[in-house]
Amino acid sequence: MEATMIFANSPIVWLFALLVISVVAFQGIKFILLALKTSPSVGMTKEEAKSALKVGAINAIGPSLGIIIIAISLIALLGEPLTLMRIGIIGSAGIEATGAQLASSSAGVELGTSAFTNEVFTLVVWVLCLGGIGWLLVVTLFTKSLGKMQTKIVSKNKNKEFPIMIILSTAAMLGIFSNFVMDEMAKGVMSAAVIFASGIAMILVSLIANKFKKLNWLNEYSLGISIIVGLSVSYMML
Repeated sequence: MEATMIFANSPIVWLFALLVISVVAFQGIKFILLALKTSPSVGMTKEEAKSALKVGAINAIGPSLGIIIIAISLIALLGEPLTLMRIGIIGSAGIEATGAQLASSSAGVELGTSAFTNEVFTLVVWVLCLGGIGWLLVVTLFTKSLGKMQTKIVSKNKNKEFPIMIILSTAAMLGIFSNFVMDEMAKGVMSAAVIFASGIAMILVSLIANKFKKLNWLNEYSLGISIIVGLSVSYMML
């Protein structure tokens, strides 16, 4: 295991990891610049665009804390560069941990044991990288077609009081998160209580921020506040 971790943290692995992270960082910066450039074409002012970026940055802090906790455990099992590369691309520490466990188990080896050799580590790397290709292929092959479909739908939507794309995208997001929520609620009373408490906190913060203009800044922290409320409720119910 010790020899494997030396290899996992070797300069060559760091090189590949930093190359991948550099691409991700470049894409992030490029997307921000494009968003600021095209925001006037969709009716957004510069202030609104900057506010949206600020809200996104702040709201990313809460979910990132959970990822960091799992990432720390992955560093001890897979090394720093591979963990950085995978979390930087996928952003789901849970999926990466599961993939690593399944890959090592298929070789008859448990993560973190003395039987975790360089060969098993290489197998884990291939499984994690190949497992994320599906999402990348969908983006590469279908983004342009989906963009054309969106333009076609919007152009045929004559009723401005019925913005079909906004309704469809909102419904899709509600459906996705509702699926996650229902799975969590089925785990027990504590999970359900945390979900309800977080949801109520989010609604209350939004109502207060929208009612009092001086407290409009609360919208930027609504997700973070709801996460803290959920964590507090789960802690009190332990």
